Amino acid sequence: MDAPTTASADDGTSDGGGGWFTPRRPSNRPEDEAGQQPSGSSASPVTEPSDERISGASEASVVSPAPASAPQAQNTSPPISTPQAKPPQTASPDAVLVQRTMAEIGPVADKVTSYFYALLFTRHPDLRALFPAAMDTQRDRILKALLTAAEHIDHTDVLVSYLKNLGRGHRKYGTRPEHYPAVGECLIAALSRYASATWDEETEAAWVRTYTTISQVMIDAAAEDELRAPAWWFGEVVAHDLRTPDIAVVTVRPDQPYPFLAGQYTSLETPWWPRIWRHYSFASAPRSDGLLSFHVKAVPAGWVSNALVHHARPGDVLRLGPPAGSMTVDHTTDSGLLCLGGGTGIAPIKALVEDVAEHGRRRPVEVFYGARTDHDLYDIDTMLRLQQSHPWLAVRPVVDQRAQLPEAVREYGPWNEYDAYLSGPPGMIRNGVDALRDIGIPEGRIRHDSVEELVASD
Repeated sequence: MDAPTTASADDGTSDGGGGWFTPRRPSNRPEDEAGQQPSGSSASPVTEPSDERISGASEASVVSPAPASAPQAQNTSPPISTPQAKPPQTASPDAVLVQRTMAEIGPVADKVTSYFYALLFTRHPDLRALFPAAMDTQRDRILKALLTAAEHIDHTDVLVSYLKNLGRGHRKYGTRPEHYPAVGECLIAALSRYASATWDEETEAAWVRTYTTISQVMIDAAAEDELRAPAWWFGEVVAHDLRTPDIAVVTVRPDQPYPFLAGQYTSLETPWWPRIWRHYSFASAPRSDGLLSFHVKAVPAGWVSNALVHHARPGDVLRLGPPAGSMTVDHTTDSGLLCLGGGTGIAPIKALVEDVAEHGRRRPVEVFYGARTDHDLYDIDTMLRLQQSHPWLAVRPVVDQRAQLPEAVREYGPWNEYDAYLSGPPGMIRNGVDALRDIGIPEGRIRHDSVEELVASD
C-alpha cells in the first residue's frame, strides 16, 4: 500500500480536491456515474463492519495498529499472507504528528468513537440510514480502519494495498465519493476534542493531508473496481447441511459469475438483518458449476451466523460482497504447504487442498485439523477422502480440550521448506504463529486469518 502523508503523484492520489476532504473525481469515469449505487443497496461509509470471520480472511499482519491506538491488530485486517514491511528508519513529519495523536487518544478511544458518530449523525442526518439500525457491532469500525491506515502512513507497500481493499469492499455498502468529506470533518473534530494536549495547527494539517490521501486511494480503487465487477452479488441458497447443532455448510448459487481464489473470503448479508455483513471463507476451490460453499458456526448472540445456521433454507437469497484476502497458494513454487485448521477454520484449508490438486503439482501438503472433541471434527470424513485420493496429502486430526494444535505440529517436520497457513480461533492463530516461528518458518511464509477480526466477530 502506498503510505501517503500528503498526496502522492505515483498512486493516483495527487491533489486536485479543491479543499478540505474534497475528493477528486476519478478521471476515467463520467462524473455523473462516480457515485451511483445499485437500487435498494445499503451503505456503510468508510468502514468494514465487525466480522464473524469463522474461517478465513484477508491482508497482511503488519497493517494492525498498536493495541492502545486502534484495536484492530493485524491483517488479515490483514493475514500474514505477505512479507511484513520494514518500518522506515525515519518517520515522516506527518507520521510523527499523526501517531502522537493516536497515542493520546488511545485510552479514550471509546469516547472518541461515540463523539465521532454523534457529530456525523447530527451534522449529516441523511447518513444515519446508511448504517445498521443497531450500532453496537458497528460503532468502532470506522475509527479502527482510519486509525489503522493513519498509523502506517509511512509503510507504503502495506498501506495502499490495505486502502484499496477497503475501497473496493465498501462498494457493497453504496459508499460514494461525497460521503468521505463528511466523515473526514467529523473525524478531525473528534480527534481535536480528545487530543487537546497535543493538538495544534500543524497536527490538524497533518491529519487533513493524511485523510485526504487515504480517502482518495479508496475512491480511486472503487472507481477502478466498478469497471470490472458489480458492487455485490445475489446468491440463492441451494443447500443447507446442518453438520452439528451449531455448524452448517451453506451452499450458494450466485446470480452471475463470481471469480475468486481458494483461500479467500467474502462478506455475506442475510435478508433477516439488512446492512449487517460478516466475513466467511470459501470452503472449496472455484467449482465448474459456479456454486460457493461456506462453513458457518452459530456464535452466541451472532446475528448473521445464527441466521445462516438456524434460519436459512434453500430458496433464501443472500447478498455477497467481493472476494478478498491473500491467504492463497503460490503456484510458481514447489514449496510444501503446512496447514493448521481449527474448528470451522478447516474450510479455507480444504479449499487450498483442492486448489493444489487441481493444479496437478505433487507438492506435499500436511494438514493438522484441530478440535476440542471428536464431535467438533465435523468435516473429517471429507478431509480423509481427499487424503485417500491424493498421496501427497497427509491429514492429522488433533483432538485436545486445551486446543494445543500448534504444539502438536512440533512433533513432526522439519518445516523450514514449507509455507504455513493458519485458520481458526484467535488463540490458536496467536500460538500457532509463535510456534511456527520457533521451529524455523520465516514470518513472511506464514499466512493466516486476522486475529483482531476474529475477536471482533459477533
